[in-house]
Amino acid sequence: MGYLRIAIDGPAGAGKSTVAKEVARRLGILYVDTGAMYRGVAWLSVEYRVQVADEEGLLQLLSAHKLTFARGQSGSFEVSADGVVITHLLRSVEVSERVSELSAHPRVREILTERQRQLSHCESVVMDGRDIGTVVMPDADYKFFLTADLAERARRRHAELEAKGFRGSLAQLRETIAARDRRDSNRSVAPLVKARDAIEIDSTGKTVAEVCDEILRVLGRD
Repeated sequence: MGYLRIAIDGPAGAGKSTVAKEVARRLGILYVDTGAMYRGVAWLSVEYRVQVADEEGLLQLLSAHKLTFARGQSGSFEVSADGVVITHLLRSVEVSERVSELSAHPRVREILTERQRQLSHCESVVMDGRDIGTVVMPDADYKFFLTADLAERARRRHAELEAKGFRGSLAQLRETIAARDRRDSNRSVAPLVKARDAIEIDSTGKTVAEVCDEILRVLGRD
């Protein structure tokens, strides 16, 4: 029996990570947070003051510092830099503002896409991002495209940041997400787009449990 591979794509703040993590928990398989992988590179760029537009500089960072993506001791997906877990540092506004521009660099994407594929070949996974069903795992067993309206996505992300101790303006965060939507949808390399065979779920006004129930019904695991 082969590995089960589930792809969940969608725009920033749609709840992909929360839903994918819960679906993986219910199924007892690994949740791969691909956004956290790009955030790991963004964190390095902040930490070592490399401009996000400087692809060569980012590639040098990836060469000089060991970014590790793996199942942690608790069973959850962890990102480490040079042996130190940095997962809890990856949702800051400063890191978030860099991710979209950084992820548009072809060679950075090539490196991380290959790492994502390697993970999907090692065990059953639920993987979320913006190009999982179209680029990373076009042959995934199941594909979902998760959406929500902009106001709700901004509220969710704002609450998430506040719960982790970060402070910021809701209005500014809403504009940041809207700008990221535009960049992600219009970039030339692996743009945000719904795979033709993906099932779209609008999570506006729905709880995480309700969205997960919809996905598990499709999988026949409800």
